Amino acid sequence: MKKIMKVCLRAVLVLLLLAVLFVLSVFIYNRVMLKKEKPLVSDVIGQLVEVDGGKMCVYTEGSGEHTIVFMAGYGTPSPVLDFRPLYSRLSDRYRIAVVEKFGYGFSDETDMPRDVDTMLRQTREALTKAGVEGPYILCPHSASGIEAIYWAQTCPEEIEGIAALDIAMPGYHEEQGDSILMDRIAKLLADSGMNRLISGSFTGFAFNTDYLTESEKEQYRAILFARRGSETMIHEAECCKANMENISSRPVPEVPMLFFTSKQMAAAVFPSDPQKYLMLVRNYTDNRAKYIDADYGHYLHNEAPDYVASEISSFIDGLGAEK
Repeated sequence: MKKIMKVCLRAVLVLLLLAVLFVLSVFIYNRVMLKKEKPLVSDVIGQLVEVDGGKMCVYTEGSGEHTIVFMAGYGTPSPVLDFRPLYSRLSDRYRIAVVEKFGYGFSDETDMPRDVDTMLRQTREALTKAGVEGPYILCPHSASGIEAIYWAQTCPEEIEGIAALDIAMPGYHEEQGDSILMDRIAKLLADSGMNRLISGSFTGFAFNTDYLTESEKEQYRAILFARRGSETMIHEAECCKANMENISSRPVPEVPMLFFTSKQMAAAVFPSDPQKYLMLVRNYTDNRAKYIDADYGHYLHNEAPDYVASEISSFIDGLGAEK
């Protein structure tokens, strides 16, 4: 019996040693690759402007009577590249701008608070310094919907309308709770280099579509490995609930709004009652907006950019008819 126990103990120790060596190897490989990929991360697409002592990236394209501002969802590594499938289908008619918050894409990290007041002030300042004047049509995705709604609540004169891409809505956190633990796990995976082993699981991101060139996909992946799970992102996640409570305490914006809601997301987060997810936006707006329940995933703008672009164009055309 003692001999069997010794054999088992040695086997366990060997497995532990192999696991440690594996993790260490992945970590070292990741550090080597980060250094190798640094030129890709530093090859800025867009314009860097100084805000609060740091650099924020603003990308612009196209021209037209209306200006669409794209605002990325939480954790999207490269907003400029992630929105490309969508804005490339709109920039022939409109001026588009993508603002990368601190901690995202080509923008710097920051230790400043991630409350919605601070983030919105920085977004507005970045646009101004990049020469992008309002009024704006906001196109937020996911958690950036909080900032977009707050913008329309506090500065309605700057907003023509909101075309929201499956955004976070009041009531969601009450049902689902916070995800800080998962966010910290994501950071651990990024810091350890394990992200490189599971990068194929980030199915929603644009680098997993056919809408980017191979060089754009390579740059996107480099930014993913460099920025995913940054401290700035974690701080933003920690403020998410308070930011949602901030907009919930104010009146619903009185600007034209179009809401795309993902039916696949509804089935994923509320499997026993997907309708509950679809009704969040209707309950919040008291059915006074336009709604599209789309049979796509959370990153629907990457799954069906032609469809989404067409609906946004129709929404913008309707703004002119309402005046």
